[in-house]
Amino acid sequence: MDRTEAIRKPICKAEEMEDKKKRKKNEDSSNSDRVTLKKEIGLLSACAIIIGNIIGSGIFISPKGVLEHAGSVGLSLIVWVCGGGICTLGSMCYAELGVTIPKSGGDYSYVTEIFGGLVGFLLLWSAVLIMYPTTLAVIALTFSNYVLQPAFQNCFPPFIATKLLATICVLFLTWVNCSSVRWATRIQDIFTIGKLLALVLIIIVGLVQISRGHYDALRPSVAFEFSQDPSVGQIALAFLQASFAYSGWNFLNYVTEEVVEPRKNLPRAIYISIPLVTLVYTMTNIAYFSSMTPEELLSSNAVAVTFGEKLLGMFSWVMPISVALSTFGGINGYLFTSSRLCFSGAREGHLPYLLAMIHLKNCTPIPALLLCCIATVVILCIGETHNLINYVSFINYLSYGVTIAGLLYLRKKRPNLARPIKVNLLIPISYLIFWAVLLGFSLYSEPVVCGLGMVIMLTGVPVYFVGVQWKEKPKWLYRLVEKLTYKGQKVCYVVFPQDDPSETEPLTAKATD
Repeated sequence: MDRTEAIRKPICKAEEMEDKKKRKKNEDSSNSDRVTLKKEIGLLSACAIIIGNIIGSGIFISPKGVLEHAGSVGLSLIVWVCGGGICTLGSMCYAELGVTIPKSGGDYSYVTEIFGGLVGFLLLWSAVLIMYPTTLAVIALTFSNYVLQPAFQNCFPPFIATKLLATICVLFLTWVNCSSVRWATRIQDIFTIGKLLALVLIIIVGLVQISRGHYDALRPSVAFEFSQDPSVGQIALAFLQASFAYSGWNFLNYVTEEVVEPRKNLPRAIYISIPLVTLVYTMTNIAYFSSMTPEELLSSNAVAVTFGEKLLGMFSWVMPISVALSTFGGINGYLFTSSRLCFSGAREGHLPYLLAMIHLKNCTPIPALLLCCIATVVILCIGETHNLINYVSFINYLSYGVTIAGLLYLRKKRPNLARPIKVNLLIPISYLIFWAVLLGFSLYSEPVVCGLGMVIMLTGVPVYFVGVQWKEKPKWLYRLVEKLTYKGQKVCYVVFPQDDPSETEPLTAKATD
């Protein structure tokens, strides 16, 4: 080796090191400017999303329906406890799916990954068309009723005023969610604490009543006096009513990609939140029965307000305000999570691509949020929504069962898939047995309600084949869609997000071939 060559080698090595530093700096700079969904959901916010989505209007609406179908106080309390237990089994299965298939979109993403596009699209179609807009509308109307109730103490608030306030609330929270993920999660945290405090107030007042000996309706000899002969079909309908109050337990799975360290925080949040909600719901119903007879509860359209009027005296105004805060947080949570479902569906090509875009600066899925908002406002304008609760509950349970059946199928189809969490097989099997019995007797007792729920879902079949499977569409149609997408991008200032494979690659890789 000559002198010149010996000198050149260290110089080349130094230049190579310098080039590596520059490339790393440029990569870091590009990563900091990456337009993607932000990971701003820690463990506390994750718990707040689950609790905040579960505790909405359900605990203030469903006690009447559960008692009516159960036929006795004792059986209704058993339904509330068992309903929480069933949700716990289901949530454990969702914890495994959430870390095995770490995509936002929940049920839809898992079913699409396991069973293919058609089954996933049917879940997406029923959710976007009826399930989430209806639930949002019910919660928004409950919010309006409780806000306006103090101003109309001797009569019901005008329905036009109720609808108008509900619409304003949905529009405001849509704006908040479009503006900032952090604002939306902070609202969720604050109002989740508020709604828990409201229920704790009811529980404490109820326990005081019980300590004073006011628990006649809870005595075993009285609690199991049935107003009607109990039947398995009626008990199944009572579970469906309770399931509306518990709905939302799987909603953290809809925002997996925005959770900090999802492999740790997703299961932790589920295991903390579901038992807490079950305890709060059961104790709240016990508190109701400490001061109200079954007949009073069945005749009340606002259970918490009636409870407050009987026990809080001059402070009875606290209850409608507390319920309003609870439902306000519920609306925010449903908007936050259901918009991510639309986002995931569009990313898979099952909805218009515009819905898979996020704001260039705020990194929020504005088109998906606007779709959820518009669908909810349309449902509010149509008319009475409470009759749709049974449809929603049926579709909810149907999607839960299909998803958990997918977990068993995935275990058989891909046994070597990396699973950071792996639940005992008895858990999904037990859930599916309960699920099959519940849906079977629900179909037997309310064939029209359940049949319409199936019809709503199956209307998505022709839409799927025309909108998704049919690839040879006319060119003018493609040009029209492209033009509308471009206009939507300019109006909403949105772009396609860039993928961040750091969280997904290790989880979806096979452990062994």
